[in-house]
Amino acid sequence: MTQLIVCTCMALAGAVLPAVAQDTIAVAEYGQEQELHEAGVHGTRKSTTKHWTSAEHKELITTAGLRVAACCNLGESFVNSASVDVNYSDAATGARQIRLLGLSGIYVQMLTENIPNFRTVASPYALNYTPGPWMQSIQVSKGITSVKQGYEAMTGQINVEYKKPQQHDPDYLAVNFYGNSKGRIEGNADATFKLPSGWGTTLLMHYDKDLCHHDVNGDGFADMPKVQQYNVMNRWHYKTEHYEFQAGVRFLDEKRRSGQLGGSGSQSASPFLINIDSRRVEGFMKNAYKHDCNHGCNVALILSGSYHDQDAAYGHEAFRLTRYDVAQTNLYASLMYEGGWNDDRHTLSAGASFNYDGLKRSALIPYSLSPAPGTALEPMPRRHETVGGLYAQYAFKLGEHLLIQPGVRLDYSNLWGTFLTPRMHLKYMPSHHMNFRLSAGKGYRTAFVLDENSYLLSGSRKVVLHDGEALRESDWNAGLSAQFKLDIGDRELEITADYTYTDFQKQAVMDFDRDPHAIHIYQLDGRSYSQVAQLELSYPFFTGFTATAAFRWTDARCTYGGVLRERPLTSRYKALLTLQYKMPQARWQFDATLAVNGKGRLPRPEVIGGEKQWDDYYKAFPQLSAQITRNFRRWSVYLGGENLTNFTQKHPIVAADAPWSNRFDPTMVWGPVKGWMLYAGLRFNLPR
Repeated sequence: MTQLIVCTCMALAGAVLPAVAQDTIAVAEYGQEQELHEAGVHGTRKSTTKHWTSAEHKELITTAGLRVAACCNLGESFVNSASVDVNYSDAATGARQIRLLGLSGIYVQMLTENIPNFRTVASPYALNYTPGPWMQSIQVSKGITSVKQGYEAMTGQINVEYKKPQQHDPDYLAVNFYGNSKGRIEGNADATFKLPSGWGTTLLMHYDKDLCHHDVNGDGFADMPKVQQYNVMNRWHYKTEHYEFQAGVRFLDEKRRSGQLGGSGSQSASPFLINIDSRRVEGFMKNAYKHDCNHGCNVALILSGSYHDQDAAYGHEAFRLTRYDVAQTNLYASLMYEGGWNDDRHTLSAGASFNYDGLKRSALIPYSLSPAPGTALEPMPRRHETVGGLYAQYAFKLGEHLLIQPGVRLDYSNLWGTFLTPRMHLKYMPSHHMNFRLSAGKGYRTAFVLDENSYLLSGSRKVVLHDGEALRESDWNAGLSAQFKLDIGDRELEITADYTYTDFQKQAVMDFDRDPHAIHIYQLDGRSYSQVAQLELSYPFFTGFTATAAFRWTDARCTYGGVLRERPLTSRYKALLTLQYKMPQARWQFDATLAVNGKGRLPRPEVIGGEKQWDDYYKAFPQLSAQITRNFRRWSVYLGGENLTNFTQKHPIVAADAPWSNRFDPTMVWGPVKGWMLYAGLRFNLPR
């Protein structure tokens, strides 16, 4: 009797596997005489996959998706995403933020392996803190999410999964080297060891450095800061039949240097300089006890903590210097129970959580334009927030067709008292080719406005806090999505359409319109909302070749000074086309992405001598990226380019030639600040 043995290679968490092994399903047939006849069935893994089983609207950027571009860090991992944009917040410091559903990334909850992370002080530069080769996958949740990780996901969640020792057959060693035409070099390495008695450990290391400054537009300022970063993580895993343990510790040191080049500017003897030093240590521990494996019942205790120390200086000691030094301590704990009954038609998740954020700060903010040498740092009042809460989430499944998932949290904050967070998800799947979701719920967050927007101090705009440094924010979010799989020929066309509406009741409004020389921050008085509609289509035209097209429309508005206006620096639409082709056995791979970002409003322009200093709107602009990869058995080389259309914003820094004046402003960034860039890299792995 003939036996058919099917060996499937799993898509694993960030493992750097040979491309052939990753994408091949080998079917081996053994006859009675034990003669081996092997047939290779080659398939292409998708870069981004849509969740069909989850009640939430999720998409997963896989290991394959993280390799279609250089993806040096988390901020460069959304090249092919129509949902997520990554924009520069400031052209002088290089601060970047995610934009989801037409809103700033501060409303997106950042998670690492489902633990809240990179809060407040770390947020302006957090996208640089996660090296791309460390990542196994990225999970993006749009709209309201589960209550398990807290109440702060107001527009969505982004969860990063790192490489880990418990993944199936992890590499002994994986190495990645990278360099680009702008003078950036990078090295990554990770090693995994399986130890006796169920133990395993993974060591991840990263180093990057920018060797030189560039000034393509000739305004006298560096287009991007020179950054040097050391990043090391060590994690452990232990598992028995009923108990699983994970723990890890991580250290990061980063230095940013930017400012005027060659002593240009009104004070040639005292060029405007930017120095930002960040040091971070974090650790986590997870304990899970499985007491009923048949129904997935388990109890878990998660503990984590971090200390982030950031010292920032803007200007020059001999003239006018702004200093802002801040250290944040975060402690987090979560006790969770999950279980199911009646053939898992009913499941319950319940638990308790605790979060502490403490801020210790010193500042020197001389808004006077006269020289102020020798002025010392002054301690600022310490701020802290402690929040403890309980949550429960119930899920009811009616076969494969209907899933209803209500959840609620009850939390107490030392700043805001007791508050309730209700959320609801509903999924209806009438067939395997059709899926509908509906979600609605509440979100909250505390905005420590100066600490999470410290990059604003790099310019000469005066930061005016009308309602204090800590402001309450809350919103209602509702979304509807539909997914379809249509058979066209012998292939499937995938269609995803969604609409999300976010309405704020309370919000920290950053008003750039009232005064071109100041930023007024105050509590919302009026309406603030965002509505986003998106359509995405993906179709494999022939073996190895897949095309994905998407279009997103955004209407985001807020009340500034009593007037409801479009949010500044927010594109009205985005069109995206990605093409991917893998040759047989994936020896060669070609990837290209073209994005067209629509027009958007700029803050109210300053008028000098009857002339506007900048336009009311910026125009649409294209960006093209491409990469070629050659895969070998244990290593691969890749060559690519970013912003190949060479489009750049001509004047990302207002009054760059006069940084000591009251007109200097590096926050008016809406497009690329550097021109085309070529890069090359090498990956090597030693499989188990």
